[in-house]
Amino acid sequence: MTTDGQVTLRQITMANFDDCLKLALRKDQKGFVASNMYSLAEAKADGVSRPHAIYADDEMVGFIMYDVAADEGRGYISRLMVDARFQGRGYGRAAMAQVIERLKSVPACREVLTSYVPENKVAGHLYASLGFEPTGEVDHGETVMRLELFGSPLAS
Repeated sequence: MTTDGQVTLRQITMANFDDCLKLALRKDQKGFVASNMYSLAEAKADGVSRPHAIYADDEMVGFIMYDVAADEGRGYISRLMVDARFQGRGYGRAAMAQVIERLKSVPACREVLTSYVPENKVAGHLYASLGFEPTGEVDHGETVMRLELFGSPLAS
């Protein structure tokens, strides 16, 4: 699917904080991803996670969070959510691709990990379509997937 607008990732600030907290999944997706409030608190507490709002033009449509463990040679995309009103338009894919590009620019980063609740078939399909492959690991009930940055479909 094509996106309806220019997709950008922006820092969470006091100017957009409330909009971020108002983003919501469909009721049947509630157990698939931690709330944005929890994610922002986690980022503040861990000091390494990088939370960003996903914008289509000037409208916030979702949330993504990632971090880099350069000493381990990997990045982690720990959260991805697109508000129920904006799903199915390619915003999640565009945001993932942008984070992957950011991680590719970190010289020590050789792979990206992410995970999803097995019942979230849409997330599993999205990650696989971006080149992620299951590692065989399960972390807190979630299927772990891995993308090699060099040799992946998104590698330059």
